[in-house]
Amino acid sequence: MSHTHDHENMDMHNKPMSNGNDTMMMMNMGNMVMQMNFYWGKNATILFKGWPDNNLGMYILSLFFVFFMAFAVEILSMDLIIKKSMNTIVGGLILNSIYYTVRMVLVYFVMLAVMSFNVGIFIVAILGHGLGYFFVKFRELAAADSPAQTTGSNATEPWV
Repeated sequence: MSHTHDHENMDMHNKPMSNGNDTMMMMNMGNMVMQMNFYWGKNATILFKGWPDNNLGMYILSLFFVFFMAFAVEILSMDLIIKKSMNTIVGGLILNSIYYTVRMVLVYFVMLAVMSFNVGIFIVAILGHGLGYFFVKFRELAAADSPAQTTGSNATEPWV
């Protein structure tokens, strides 16, 4: 007994879509269309339906937002310094767990934003990660070279 599948009714196949003068690959899944290759432009859906809604100002805002999230991911990768006066369980376990959870939320949001396949979003995510990493390493090197580190005082305690 042979079963034939009607791919037209499944709505889960790849098909080329024309967008002006270039052809791009889209995946049609019911009422949702997902971009399947990198593209330029403000016509994107980033994280939430209707955002930035083909609005140049909102697209620019979303670029800044993704940059900030990627930068924050790198800043939050720094070790959280716990003051000695805090209870070990409260300071070590609960506070670090909250810190880590916030970082992971930002990591997944950046990943989902990049999955929009928008080149602008991809570039600002990479720049945010790169500049955040630079800031973290610069701060670590500055702290290692500071005279306060050699005398035993901890000059890197502003986080808690």
